[in-house]
Amino acid sequence: MKHTISVLLQNKPGVLSRVTGLFSGRGFNIESLSVAQTMDNEISCLTLVTRGDNAIIEQITKQLHKLIDVIKVTDISETDYVEREMALIRIKAESSTRAEVLRIADIFRARVVDVSQKSYSIEVTGSQGKIEAVTELLKPIGIQEIVRTGSIAMTRASKKY
Repeated sequence: MKHTISVLLQNKPGVLSRVTGLFSGRGFNIESLSVAQTMDNEISCLTLVTRGDNAIIEQITKQLHKLIDVIKVTDISETDYVEREMALIRIKAESSTRAEVLRIADIFRARVVDVSQKSYSIEVTGSQGKIEAVTELLKPIGIQEIVRTGSIAMTRASKKY
């Protein structure tokens, strides 16, 4: 089962290496990893996606808690949360396919971020499924390059009034 884990940690050199080392040392796979500092420059938020049953995820979270620079670990898959990913995609865009590329980009609310005589680069943000859907539609036209971020996620705000 897929789990999205949010980890608040000290923004110090070597902390990310210790987190990833924990996974590799125990034979766990990280499917997606994204990390950046929070509003507090001394704290970073790491979002990682991994797979495993409840016992494995419990073991991962316990091991993460033991790392000295880890502040908080939350398996947000157990709550209601919002998850997004971003992709930059360079597509071959000859005169015969330019309109089709722009039409697909418009349907998926993607933005054209770079144009050349032979290609468009678009930015698309959304769920993993949305990124995969736009990629499948653009493949026949000719994807030249694709770069994706990992998932980022946060819990939804409480709806209690």
